[in-house]
Amino acid sequence: MIVGSSGCGKSTFVNTLCESPVILRKDHANAEKAAESKTISITPTTVEMDEDGLKLSLTVVDTPGFGDNINNEPAFEDILGYIEHQYEEILSQESRIKRNPRFQDNRVHVLLYFIQPSGHHLREMDIEFMRQLGPRCNVIPVIAKSDSMTPQELNAFKKRVMEDISHYKIPIYDFPYDEEEDDEETIEENNELRALLPFAVIGSEDEVVLNGRRVRCRQYPWGVVEVDNSKHCDFSKLRYMLLSSHLHDLKDITHDVLYETWRTEKLSKEGHHE
Repeated sequence: MIVGSSGCGKSTFVNTLCESPVILRKDHANAEKAAESKTISITPTTVEMDEDGLKLSLTVVDTPGFGDNINNEPAFEDILGYIEHQYEEILSQESRIKRNPRFQDNRVHVLLYFIQPSGHHLREMDIEFMRQLGPRCNVIPVIAKSDSMTPQELNAFKKRVMEDISHYKIPIYDFPYDEEEDDEETIEENNELRALLPFAVIGSEDEVVLNGRRVRCRQYPWGVVEVDNSKHCDFSKLRYMLLSSHLHDLKDITHDVLYETWRTEKLSKEGHHE
């Protein structure tokens, strides 16, 4: 699931991630249509991908309209409602004597939350949203359009964001590991990824030839920012983590921790009402 205010590059990011035009950009020619789109709409799109020879069926859930109103509480409720509805579907299946063999698990295994590259602290909306959604899904904070900041500004902003996350006790996916059970390589990799939080990303569907190789990049008068170059941004590491190295961990935490917590709370509430 992709969540963030309009204009922070979510559509471009998704299309860059999936290497295909999954989300079409909306062009509001008149004010009336622009006003209509202020209501949040939750739209899942499934993409078939081939990742290093492995066939992946990836469902991207976009949330256009988020953060565009003065009061964004209804949008929080809609997104939380969507996530919990998928849990309801699983619980319903688990309760059946005969389960549907064609049933599809549509739970949200990760939520990328796009933060505006303001250079300041998290906004109240950012804090509240991640606090409310963190207990229900794996939230990973992402700095949108990170090429709008200098490396020094970006590092300082990352530090401020993580200080806010710690101060407000916001539950995010911070690459957990078990020192007793996990091997050294896993612990080292998770520590490296944890140190990158929040991931600084840029997206671009444009390709140019640089030194004889085709690269996805954003061009500026002063030079080129390469999307897949880890010296320029964290996109390639985030992509590899989402689609390969941590795919199963995100699914396991969703099922074993987040879903189970929701299920226990729901069943204990129902028990009290009876």
